[in-house]
Amino acid sequence: MKRRSLLKFGSMSGALAIAGQLPLSKAQAADTGPIKVGILHSLSGTMAISETSLKDTALMTIAQINASGGVLGRQLEPVVVDPASNWPLFAEKARQLISQDKVAVTFGCWTSVSRKSVLPVFEELNGLLFYPVQYEGEEMSKNVFYTGAAPNQQAIPATEYLMSKEGGGAKRYFLLGTDYVYPRTTNKILRSFLHSKGVKDEDIQEVYTPFGHADYQTIVANIKTFSQGGKTCVISTVNGDSNVPFYKELGNQGLKATDVPVVAFSVGEEELRGIDTKPLVGNLAAWNYFESLKNPENTKFKAMFAEWVKKNNLPGGTKRVTNDPMEATFVGIHMWKQAAEKAKSVDVDKVRVAMIGQKFAAPSGFTLEMDGNHHLHKPVMIGEVRADGQFNVVWHTKTAIRAQPWSPYIPGNEGKPDVVSSIPDFLRRRRVA
Repeated sequence: MKRRSLLKFGSMSGALAIAGQLPLSKAQAADTGPIKVGILHSLSGTMAISETSLKDTALMTIAQINASGGVLGRQLEPVVVDPASNWPLFAEKARQLISQDKVAVTFGCWTSVSRKSVLPVFEELNGLLFYPVQYEGEEMSKNVFYTGAAPNQQAIPATEYLMSKEGGGAKRYFLLGTDYVYPRTTNKILRSFLHSKGVKDEDIQEVYTPFGHADYQTIVANIKTFSQGGKTCVISTVNGDSNVPFYKELGNQGLKATDVPVVAFSVGEEELRGIDTKPLVGNLAAWNYFESLKNPENTKFKAMFAEWVKKNNLPGGTKRVTNDPMEATFVGIHMWKQAAEKAKSVDVDKVRVAMIGQKFAAPSGFTLEMDGNHHLHKPVMIGEVRADGQFNVVWHTKTAIRAQPWSPYIPGNEGKPDVVSSIPDFLRRRRVA
């Protein structure tokens, strides 16, 4: 059996294995009215600074698709809910979207803890979630398509860059993160990766702060002290609105990128929008897209979003920006549309099979493809903060990189699948606590 056929067989058969036991989202497949689409993002609380723009992007993309005829000749009807940065509430809202609102698909979540909160709901009710943010890997669910980066598409290449002569030749690593799944698992991966490169534990420091943390004075002072032991960099997995006081404190204490560069995995144009970035010039972020990219698809994407902001009088007006998770949201919705049209249905099981192999010319300037492991092939880019809050891309891969959800740097992952190669492997997805 050819590999592509095997991947499709695994995805289809996995669904058939639970057929008759769980309610399937087939009601809309037989309908001729609007197709309901769920949008599950925090519009209040600590994560609203990041997630509100994804809601705006989803509504913009749905309006674009509706203006061009909809999906299968039917209009899309967005159903927006606000789980308010409350992780258990994410699960409640997901159940509402699938069971009560009867959505065909949901686009949402940001943090891994929110995704893990909703995952049992999507699997129980056979719903479909498109997750648009970089994450720690170690997960592969038949009910989720991961359009953000896996560690080999962001965290590991960024760390390799910092170790290189081009990236400054770092010898010491300060791992700073928010205290939840994504930072802790990513740093576990990075610590093992650094060990494989000969870096010793005394040259690695790990610090975590709670969501919404605002006082970084002591932590930044500790970074300065730690840096006295050799060439040091900070790898930041701080999430949400805590990034604002962290970067402000870097400026307050005069910690410049030329002394101790910071590379962030959760800070993009949106998070920097409300900060004086002049003291932060030269610090880095690793993503798969930056607003500053010059190519025809990005020009159209930026113009579309600017027009949407103006038309709907959205807060921030002309200061609004685009960023990586917004691009992933845009790509994911279009890929779902393509898959539904290929399947001639919005039925979850049929769309899931049709998603594999879908391609889309993305604003990153690369054509992205959905792999059989439910992750996108993505380019890796490292950007340097400019005084205007944008990024200059200082390094990037030449091609889109295939995701490896199962990091080989976590002990016990030997032999773990990174493709959907058999039904048992596919259904035996491992969760990281």
